[in-house]
Amino acid sequence: MLSSQPVLQTARLVMDMHGTDDFEAFAGMWADPRITRHIAGASSSRAESWSRLLRNTGCWQMLGLGYWAVREAATGRFVGSVGFADLRRDIIPSLDRIPEIGWVLAPWSHGRGYATEAVLAATGWADANLGHPETVCLIDPDNSASLRVAEKAGYAESGRGVLGNAEPIILRRRRVL
Repeated sequence: MLSSQPVLQTARLVMDMHGTDDFEAFAGMWADPRITRHIAGASSSRAESWSRLLRNTGCWQMLGLGYWAVREAATGRFVGSVGFADLRRDIIPSLDRIPEIGWVLAPWSHGRGYATEAVLAATGWADANLGHPETVCLIDPDNSASLRVAEKAGYAESGRGVLGNAEPIILRRRRVL
């Protein structure tokens, strides 16, 4: 397990630890219905966003994986979050102990290729560091933009899940050595 969170850099992005300075942008992102309609189904309260921010950071200490805060390298502006978790969801089939990648980016950054760039950096890190034979992601069937990002990162549909009243697409990606 990692004792600290790694920093990743791409051509245009820096991916590092979430901090309290990120909270306003983070909470604003999670309150935006354009963001949450495909993820949570409803906007998040400030308290829910605070809990999510703490979880993003705490996963690194407990699991050796977690979410990065994604920032523009040139400006330092908060772009969003990308990373892995073991969320122990009540999903059928069970995905417990399989690293699940997720990404969420502020609306202003959409259409710039940032999601693909950050997801490729995260999966490259996972291939080199996690040692798990695969990672998964769950995507709402109506979220065509995220489905394209997943495909570019090597994820392929393996079926549908049942998660409450939703039936997300389950996508899997084998580790690249």
